[in-house]
Amino acid sequence: MIAASAQDKQKEIAFFDSHAAVDAYDVFAPETNALLIDAFVRLSELPAGSRVADLGCGSGVFTDVLRQKGYASTGVDLSPKLIGIARTKYSGIEFVEGDVEHLPFADGSFDGVLLSGLVHHLPDPARCAAEVFRVLRPGGKFMAFDPNRMNPFMYLYRDRSSPFYSSVGVTANERPVLADEIAAVFRRAGFAVGTEYLSNLRYRYVASGRVRWLLPLYNAIDGALFAPAFMQRFRAFVLTFGEKP
Repeated sequence: MIAASAQDKQKEIAFFDSHAAVDAYDVFAPETNALLIDAFVRLSELPAGSRVADLGCGSGVFTDVLRQKGYASTGVDLSPKLIGIARTKYSGIEFVEGDVEHLPFADGSFDGVLLSGLVHHLPDPARCAAEVFRVLRPGGKFMAFDPNRMNPFMYLYRDRSSPFYSSVGVTANERPVLADEIAAVFRRAGFAVGTEYLSNLRYRYVASGRVRWLLPLYNAIDGALFAPAFMQRFRAFVLTFGEKP
């Protein structure tokens, strides 16, 4: 079970605003950004022209790739500084400063929602899932991508129960997810839910200087070790997706 607790919004804002100061929170390589959006296109089956909200948009990278795919994309993030960067980088896209647990949109405003590495930052994602359900039209689709606690690298480096846990560059509530738990949260919110797993997501940046030099090795191992189908539950990222009835 996911423990119910409140997220300290001011601490979250301070954390992400500090990354905005150096514009360093675009952690994936461009081909990985494209891979994740391709997964959204495939799993959502939404046609070009659909209105899609990118929640946890950060500096707007995924919002822009959604636009390149033909969607009418809107980015939402808690960090005023990251939203400022997004507006400067990507003119012509709507970026909104907002809280995913209290979205500033009317019911049924969107055809699709992308949760961009967001759910694993929430101590209890139930409120966010309810808001996603509310702002989607009937038949609307969502996809969330988050690091997988079953993946040995994600567990060892990013789970606080690991003896090798590093808190560098991590928010207070951040923790890799368990796929079944996240699926259950969205199912209780009213969605028909599915799960996939994805690896070969190449990083270009991590906050810890101690492990940054290992990124090329990690990228190579992640792409090969978890490719077989029988290893899918241990792939680096969980894709949670679903449809509002």
